[in-house]
Amino acid sequence: MTETTARVPRKSAHDGRRLARHLAEMVAAMLAGMLLLDPVWRAGAAVLGGADVLARTDVAALVMATDMALGMAAWMWHRGHRRVAAVEVVAAMYVPFLLLLPPWWAGLVRDHGLTLGGHLLMLPAMVLVALRHRHAPAAPPRRHPAAAALARRWPTALALLMTLDLWIAPAVLAPWTLLVLPAGYLLLGTGRRQWRDRRALALQLAGLAGWAGLAAVALAVPDGVGGALVAAGWLAHAAWDLAHHRSGRVVPRAYAEWCAVLDAAVGITMALALLGG
Repeated sequence: MTETTARVPRKSAHDGRRLARHLAEMVAAMLAGMLLLDPVWRAGAAVLGGADVLARTDVAALVMATDMALGMAAWMWHRGHRRVAAVEVVAAMYVPFLLLLPPWWAGLVRDHGLTLGGHLLMLPAMVLVALRHRHAPAAPPRRHPAAAALARRWPTALALLMTLDLWIAPAVLAPWTLLVLPAGYLLLGTGRRQWRDRRALALQLAGLAGWAGLAAVALAVPDGVGGALVAAGWLAHAAWDLAHHRSGRVVPRAYAEWCAVLDAAVGITMALALLGG
């Protein structure tokens, strides 16, 4: 076998892996777009009174396409893909629904057929776009300094986006949610093999015991006092996050930053809910 013929299957395998990775990234970006932008739509509907409009199947389908398109466009921009590829991916999100909307309006397609059919047509459209641009290398993105600074602070932006609906409609969370806070550190620390330092493990277990005890007390006292204790527990964990962000231990700094902003937002909005009665 010559060097040239041996290189062909190797290159084909490399292209296949790159294509599969790119498709997986696209699907993850779609899901992230739907997850993160849904609170924005709900918050806007709560302020403007458009909940009934969002409940329409055709509107919901286009909103879903928008969420997925924005998620994938943002990821492709971050990865430095060409603008034409991003435009074609966005089109792949909308075109399937646009093709099915006229039959749905005419009563020829049911609600389930519109949503399911749109997703089924979307997948081959995504594959076609990926195949068309698979040999185009991603160029290093040229970003404005403000955009670059925002990209560096993506954990903060992510946390604020995830808690947007809480600022619009503050709510008091159940005491058991306090257990989620130390559990995240224990799981990530285990995955990152951080427990060679026994003192670090002891500190995390002490944190678990502390927040579990606070949750137990919050369950035993009247609702108002219990809600205040839960809010205080979330705010206290924001300080815990900042300490870990500064030390860089146990969890990645990006996670600590995201968790600090999220915990602070949840704690503050719970306090606002309690003050508002």
